[in-house]
Amino acid sequence: MTPVVRLGFADDEGNEVVLDRRESASLLALTGNLEAATVSACPDCPCRIVAAVALVDLLDAAPPHPASTALVDLADDAPTLHIYVTDVDGECEHPRWLDPGYEEWADVTGEPVRPHPRN
Repeated sequence: MTPVVRLGFADDEGNEVVLDRRESASLLALTGNLEAATVSACPDCPCRIVAAVALVDLLDAAPPHPASTALVDLADDAPTLHIYVTDVDGECEHPRWLDPGYEEWADVTGEPVRPHPRN
C-alpha cells in the first residue's frame, strides 16, 4: 500500500505544483506510482526525478485527474528534461538513494546533499 503523502512537482526554475493528500494518492494509483516516467528515485519514499516528456505521456494515457492539466503545463514548460517530485511533508533522508540523480534532485529541491557512500 502506498503511504498517503502530499506530492510536490517542480522544475529547476522553481515552478511548482503541489497536490493535497487525496490528489496525490489518486495520481499515484492512476499512474502506477509514476514508475514509467521515473529516471531516478529514493527506494524508501515517493521522492524522485521523472522525465518531463514521459510524465506527459503517462498523464495522457491515464484516466483524467484534477491535476493533470497543471502537471502537463509544468512539464511542457520545464526548461530541462526533468521534473522533481518531493514528499512535501516527508522526513525521509534518502539513505538508499545511491545513484547520481540524488544530487541533482537535492540541488533543485533545496535538500541538503549528503556525502555519497564510498565502496
